Amino acid sequence: MNENKTVLGSSLFTYRSLLNNPDLSASFDSLEFGRANLAIDVNSAGLVTGKIYDTGWELDLFGSYQAGSPATLWFQGKGVVSGSLWIYDYLCYVVPVIPNGINQRLALVGSITRAIPHPDGSGGTSPAGVVNSFYAVAQN
Repeated sequence: MNENKTVLGSSLFTYRSLLNNPDLSASFDSLEFGRANLAIDVNSAGLVTGKIYDTGWELDLFGSYQAGSPATLWFQGKGVVSGSLWIYDYLCYVVPVIPNGINQRLALVGSITRAIPHPDGSGGTSPAGVVNSFYAVAQN
């Protein structure tokens, strides 16, 4: 039997985001937008804090949690990466416990939006407004 999964308190997730490309023939590897660790703390008042990070970079998170079916998290990640300010907005839902599911992990599914433009690492600029999808699976 599955235990009740919740994001209240502290959770560490493996995060992956994907380009929203509808071309079914696109290779899965070509869809990668990002990957990271996602540390989230949700207090009893519904305040979300934490960070999304990997080697050499991190964004601080701040936002809110709303209980429901499904529960909703809406937070912003903000930080300086390679000397440039990055800001991303995240909206996601907690995947409900699936009846008769086996070994289900706490998971989040949602959308990420680039809130401001930032350098793309090749001399260009990644524009604001880009929306992609993500999922995150609890590590513990």
